[in-house]
Amino acid sequence: MASSITCSFQACNLRSAILGERNGMRVSSAPVTSIGFAKRTIQCKESRIGKQPIEVPKNVTLTMEGQSLKVKGPLGELSQVYPREVIVEKEESGFLRVKKAVETRRANQMHGLFRTLTDNMIVGVSKGFEKRLQLIGVGYRAMIEGKDLVLSLGFSHPVRMAIPQGIQVKVEDNTRIIVSGFDKCAIGQFAASVRKWRPPEPYKGKGVKYADEVVRRKEGKAGKKK
Repeated sequence: MASSITCSFQACNLRSAILGERNGMRVSSAPVTSIGFAKRTIQCKESRIGKQPIEVPKNVTLTMEGQSLKVKGPLGELSQVYPREVIVEKEESGFLRVKKAVETRRANQMHGLFRTLTDNMIVGVSKGFEKRLQLIGVGYRAMIEGKDLVLSLGFSHPVRMAIPQGIQVKVEDNTRIIVSGFDKCAIGQFAASVRKWRPPEPYKGKGVKYADEVVRRKEGKAGKKK
């Protein structure tokens, strides 16, 4: 008896689901009008940095071959290979422009990036870049021994770092380090590797920091009240 009641209840539910009948109501089976969605074309805005022209000094020589650019100046020589999304053109006025080859979101991202890299190359071979570091702490000092930078940073042994080719390192007053050269990327990488040995801590500010770096200080733990 119980099984027959269960079967009839399931059949009733199935019939209601198919025919749309439940609680004395019938669902209309009229066709529903399809809903259309309007397509919107996404337009990538032109990069404010990428559209700026690059001034080329008279003492800098450019050599363009396909998607590669070589820049030679009094301080050195650098080269860059560009992706297919951007192209480099030299105008009759002497300015250099980086333009988008296609209208895509990736091309818009590459536009500003490679314009900045190109400008860094030209400024690097003509004027150069420098990065300044400062050592803060009792007993912290630096010195140049041959082609190595030797740091005393509170470890049991001094830290010796080989100076890469194309980079010049100077030490002033045993606590200030000046890293200079024509490759901005290499200068930044070497300066970051020096700072990595002893980053500035937030309580007393001890460590190796950039000269223009602001270290946010924290208040030390207060002693227990008696």
